[in-house]
Amino acid sequence: MTPAKESFTQKEWKIICINRTPFRVQQFLNSLPYNHERREKTLRSFRQVLRRGSAHCLEAAISAAVILEQHGYRPLLLDLRSADNLDHVMFPYRRQGKWGSVARSRDPGLHGRKPLFRTIRDLVDSYAEPYVDASGRIIGFGVCDLAGLGSYDWRLSERNVRKVENYLISMPHRPFRMGEKRYRYWLNRYLNYRRRYPAGKPTYYSNRRSWTPGYPKS
Repeated sequence: MTPAKESFTQKEWKIICINRTPFRVQQFLNSLPYNHERREKTLRSFRQVLRRGSAHCLEAAISAAVILEQHGYRPLLLDLRSADNLDHVMFPYRRQGKWGSVARSRDPGLHGRKPLFRTIRDLVDSYAEPYVDASGRIIGFGVCDLAGLGSYDWRLSERNVRKVENYLISMPHRPFRMGEKRYRYWLNRYLNYRRRYPAGKPTYYSNRRSWTPGYPKS
């Protein structure tokens, strides 16, 4: 059941009220430093994200689900399964029949998408090229509804919400195949870019118009 206003602190409710749309939520998450988990591996709830002031991709997706659930969106998570086991998780949403996403990442091409995509698979395909690096590529995807966790407190828990991660791992995933020619092109382009700019993060992708505007903190 969607929590009532009384479940939230004054600060939390203010954040929820200000960020009424996926675009606003994306900008809010962009304003937070990325959680690089330097001291410990974390999986924080929305409450803990606000308290600590940073978020990695799954923490950001959970936070987006909590905020936008209060504005009528289903609390969905989309998991992109990678060949190198470094998955990416985001909050997918539907507006006027088209899919978009709210997402946080260390890589510019893996942030949110405008609601332009006819199907979830089309949305996933928009991440295929930016996902390619020296070891990663998308090999599958799955969507879950966090409401399926029942009474488990994934929204406001004071502890790490590991059950969300296990839920993502255990849910069914559909295979995703990026053609080998396409993959090799983007792999070679990535490797060439990194040889020229070892610390750089590529943004040369042709679908940048579908990216939600805004540049996040690193």
